[in-house]
Amino acid sequence: MATSFAPDRSRVPGPSTWLPGGAFWAFRKDPLAFFTNTARTYGDIAGFSFGPQKVYLVSRPEWVEDILVKSAGKFAKGVALERAKVLLGNGLLTAAGQEHLKHRRMIQPLFHRQHVQGFAEAFVRHATAWRDQVTPGATLDITREMSGLTLGIIGETMFSSDVQGDADEVREALTDAVSNFAYAFIPGLNHLQKLPLPIFIKVRKARERLDRVIHRVIAERRHLAGTEVPALRTDLVAMLLAARDPENPNEGGMGDTQIRDEAMTIFLAGHETTANAMAWTWHLLGSAPEAEARLHEELATVLAGRIPTMDDVPKLEWTRAIISESMRLFPPAWTMGRRVLQDHALGSHTVEKDSLVILSQWVVHHDPRWWSEPEAFTPERWMAPTDRPKYAYFPFGGGTRVCIGEAFAWTEAILLLATIAQRWRFVRGEQPAPTTEPRITLRPKGLRMTAERRV
Repeated sequence: MATSFAPDRSRVPGPSTWLPGGAFWAFRKDPLAFFTNTARTYGDIAGFSFGPQKVYLVSRPEWVEDILVKSAGKFAKGVALERAKVLLGNGLLTAAGQEHLKHRRMIQPLFHRQHVQGFAEAFVRHATAWRDQVTPGATLDITREMSGLTLGIIGETMFSSDVQGDADEVREALTDAVSNFAYAFIPGLNHLQKLPLPIFIKVRKARERLDRVIHRVIAERRHLAGTEVPALRTDLVAMLLAARDPENPNEGGMGDTQIRDEAMTIFLAGHETTANAMAWTWHLLGSAPEAEARLHEELATVLAGRIPTMDDVPKLEWTRAIISESMRLFPPAWTMGRRVLQDHALGSHTVEKDSLVILSQWVVHHDPRWWSEPEAFTPERWMAPTDRPKYAYFPFGGGTRVCIGEAFAWTEAILLLATIAQRWRFVRGEQPAPTTEPRITLRPKGLRMTAERRV
């Protein structure tokens, strides 16, 4: 009679915690390189520690899908999202369990196609205004420019307000707030961030500055509730005021605190991620003349000189392929974490209760098993069917916590790229290549390009 042996689930390979500086400091020094080297060296699951916190880096697409979708009930949001409450409060991104599902039910209708279609006009209008003020030969900080553009868009679509007048202050506040996430994994951070240290003082002040904007708008909308002011009845804050839980329609709407938290979440996510995606896209196109020429051909054929509309979005297939490839190479959300609620098997290993699982879009999107020439900018790969695993590409996450604004983001990016590329191309020339700045999102740092007007 054959003897069966249970697999040893206790030993997961990974970098030694006792290396000089330890895994945490290697991560702090260069998180993209640390995650990539760890996955390539130790395989689809690698274990290490950040102080007392046991961490597993999981990189197999089937396991990513299992964690995010099939076995999602065994996992909760990770430590970074817990720490994000310092800025975001208890909004959709940070809420958990039944509270998260309730928030999602209430907010989901805001991102239905009919609303996104209305927002599309704002996308194109802002992109047109931006391209009209660019001058030939100007050298632009593309990251800053795209940040200002998307800030104006989110200001109108969420607040029906021109926040570009306060763009520098809002952008600075967001930068200070986002910087906190670089410290999200420091052991004992919950206690440290209460100390009067400069980085945490900046975060608290950033929240106060952003809160003033949002609470002012909420108060204006409540005052105008029931009045016939169409322009003030179609933005996201107005929709949040009117939102009800479809499973409990008599329960009443959101209070000011919840609206503030949801608005702040949408504000940060909708502004920061799209700005970075657009900046990286211009960077990639600046070094890909054939892909850029094909983009211009598609725009000439589909648009015939007019500005794009929502109806053009499905026709702009190459435009979408460029953005898809940009978000593969430089995913704005480059990593995500899940806290393990109960022991769970992944292959022949077990991730234990209270450990942290990290899923890195950066690592999986650059894996040569799923992507031929993974470091190359190849939009063509998106123009044909493929048999690669579904979760070899997950820029918006997945499962019940998938980004609720995914359709909004795709529509905005496609229309911004189409509108601006009709008139301009951007070249780096002698400017140095940008560096990656992995914070809560993946920013390009030092991306300066020169505007060349298309004939």
